[in-house]
Amino acid sequence: MARIGEATAPALTSDALARGRSQAALVPDLLVEARRVVNTVIAGWHGRRKQGIGENFWQFRPYVEGDAISRIDWRRSARDDHTYIRDREWEAAHTVWLWADNSPSMLFRSATALASKESRALVLVLALAELLSRSGERIAWPGLTDPFTSRNGAERLASHLVHAPNRALRPDLGHVRRFSEVVLIGDFLDTVEETQAWLRQLAERGARAHLVEVADPAEESFPYAGRTEFRDPETGERLTAGRAEMLREDYAALYRARREELARWATRLGWSYTVNHTDRPASEALVRVHLALTADAGLAERAHA
Repeated sequence: MARIGEATAPALTSDALARGRSQAALVPDLLVEARRVVNTVIAGWHGRRKQGIGENFWQFRPYVEGDAISRIDWRRSARDDHTYIRDREWEAAHTVWLWADNSPSMLFRSATALASKESRALVLVLALAELLSRSGERIAWPGLTDPFTSRNGAERLASHLVHAPNRALRPDLGHVRRFSEVVLIGDFLDTVEETQAWLRQLAERGARAHLVEVADPAEESFPYAGRTEFRDPETGERLTAGRAEMLREDYAALYRARREELARWATRLGWSYTVNHTDRPASEALVRVHLALTADAGLAERAHA
């Protein structure tokens, strides 16, 4: 949620309901764009597989005390001096919670961007909903839907977004349970401490989060020079710089430090952190988030191979 915006950016309204209705009107077109993005990556998409109760073989692993004798694979164990358990694939889908930031800062779009940060975030959420639904996963949006499984999950989620224009800027994550995964897409421009305080409950519950920072190229390069007025999209406060280029170096250092600190924190928790620039294709972030969601399964499959 940005604290700085260009004075010539599109007009921002303080009426959250009006903003929500405007966003809702975009959802049908964004759903079409999300499906287009999905079609560019679907060939490489694989469903997530986990150990548990099921009929399909998942992997062999060494026997440990406490494992049921009936689960020993004697044929595999006969090949060497170890005793192996035959694990089966976990078939009951976990819930993947999806959320996109709808704070005023997300409306920002510079001249070189392909889309506003808001539109990019919603396209990524709907594209993930489409892919996860095709894989039989349960999806949900905190504060908006209960977890559900549906082949047309993206369409159902889009319908909820259209009919809920006045969504909370920061949803309550209290319904997220252990072993769930959460994909949070926004600009994460609040202070690192504020973001950590909001998300720490996920780590305490044993949920795994994937943070996707949507960034406009102008937010990184700070291409402003001369007399420039900046406006805070959250508070409406203004700052006039006589020579904006003199702020560039300090601004860039603070911008990078925020991202790096938040990314390090996420990594320590075993979470993923992805950056998607709005002058780059949405499919790039979609692929990276997919890899993060399936990382555990990929390691297991390579170990088996």
